[in-house]
Amino acid sequence: MAFEADILKVSGMTVASRERQLVNNVSFSIQPGETLALVGESGCGKSLTALSIMSLLPKGLTMTGGAVLFDQTDLSTLSAAKMAAIRGNEISYIPQEPMTSLNPVMTIGEQIAEVLKRHGHDSGKKIRNRVFELLEMVGISQPGRRYGQYPHNFSGGMRQRVLIAMAMACSPRLLIADEPTTALDVTIQAQVMDLIDNLRRTHSLGVLLITHDLGVVAQWADRVAVMYAGNLIETSSIEDFYRNPQHPYSSGLLNASIASVPKRHYLTDRLSEIPGNVSSASQMAGCPFLPRCSRAMDVCLTVNPPLRDIGHGHLTACDRGTVMRYSQ
Repeated sequence: MAFEADILKVSGMTVASRERQLVNNVSFSIQPGETLALVGESGCGKSLTALSIMSLLPKGLTMTGGAVLFDQTDLSTLSAAKMAAIRGNEISYIPQEPMTSLNPVMTIGEQIAEVLKRHGHDSGKKIRNRVFELLEMVGISQPGRRYGQYPHNFSGGMRQRVLIAMAMACSPRLLIADEPTTALDVTIQAQVMDLIDNLRRTHSLGVLLITHDLGVVAQWADRVAVMYAGNLIETSSIEDFYRNPQHPYSSGLLNASIASVPKRHYLTDRLSEIPGNVSSASQMAGCPFLPRCSRAMDVCLTVNPPLRDIGHGHLTACDRGTVMRYSQ
């Protein structure tokens, strides 16, 4: 699949609190019409990376290094007012929790209309008609009736569609979807991801998909970036990632997944777990995966390997090359 020039380029992003570093020198890019999946265990820095792009870091956390280039403009240097004009307009964000992300005392229509008003769209009937269009676009029928209903009148999947409608209200060029299928059953997950993918294709959206679900990654992403303990440790095309993972953490994730390994099923074959827990990005010297890696070398004690290109755009932060490839 051919893409245009990068719409987003994150270079050397570092995020820290007073006590410790949480995201360490992360770099990746996204092109129009492309979906990049950012994967890893909970606590590895995926959501902090997304919030840094949007300049929405929680109080006490700061982006201390790097650049976030959106269409050649470094977002990290913009004033709060200029960033507010971009956020929700050119870059939109779908939060993790559909059950708690909507205001329970405002109607669905009012909440979508608020996004349009905030970014200077005409008021009154034009906005109401635009809200109807957005509700229909995300598969919510009878928009005239739904406009005046409240979040409690909607199921989890329908609330997620409303959040997508809000994100698409101003026709953004980049969509950040943070665990968009969390707490949804499998059938609704597929419907939500189909919707996002259709919007990507029809609007030439760049999509940053944050997830820990490798089944979702395999079906809907073009490329994958794997994070561990605040570090980016592997990036590749989807095909290379599943066929030839290069980092032991990536291999461990695949070994722990039923859907990613052909002919493996939990009734006939044990899934492999990754021992231990995720460490802090600043907890130790050397490779952050060292305490959990069965193939570590002496050099891993002191060196945190940078990403290196092993060909065809496949980058890995492991000096051993192909290790712990999952069994076929």
